[in-house]
Amino acid sequence: MKILLVEDDERIADALAEDLTDQHYLTDVVYDGQAGWEMADAFTYDLILLDVMLPKVDGVTLCQRLRSHGCSTPILMLTARDTIADKVIGLDAGADDYVIKPFDLKELSARIRALLRRGSAALPPVLNWGDLRLDPSTCEAFYGDRLLSLTPKEYSLLELLLRNGRRVLSRAQILEHLWPFEAPPEEATVKVHIRSLRQKLKSAGAFPDLIETVYALGYRLNQAVEKA
Repeated sequence: MKILLVEDDERIADALAEDLTDQHYLTDVVYDGQAGWEMADAFTYDLILLDVMLPKVDGVTLCQRLRSHGCSTPILMLTARDTIADKVIGLDAGADDYVIKPFDLKELSARIRALLRRGSAALPPVLNWGDLRLDPSTCEAFYGDRLLSLTPKEYSLLELLLRNGRRVLSRAQILEHLWPFEAPPEEATVKVHIRSLRQKLKSAGAFPDLIETVYALGYRLNQAVEKA
């Protein structure tokens, strides 16, 4: 899952980004509303965390602009303003939820999960492909009854493949989904992570070609394995 955090307080932004990363979310962080608009316009996100008091473009205006341009991504507003009128303004601008600063990280995480479930209502809560199973609610993946010991990046890569099934994902698409915009690695890095993930799946008893390479195009899950 990929989250855009628009927050001008770098201390709050850094702490929140670290917490989100620990929960296996890929997080892009920007510090003003104009940068938030440019990122949301250029990339696809599963959720936007949006501070209200921002330089250049405030959060309410940015939310209204995103909605007026057809953006349906869930938006959770963060603000120190706690009056009913302020909440109404934020929700009327198109926000899906509203959290008051200072917030408890556990409560914020629960609200994020709720919005992501709402935004992914068509997706099953547990992702399956043959004997492969990934549970987003616990951030665990199994092959058969064996728990896979995955790095955060391997887990995110496996989740991305499972959510796309037979759709071919290029290395560039995988980089866009799994690495921050500011410092993407070389495309060869994807190949390294695919190899490592394949080895761990094979060690757990999976077919060697569970993750299929489509020559010159990218990667996808093997249909024959799903039906096995």
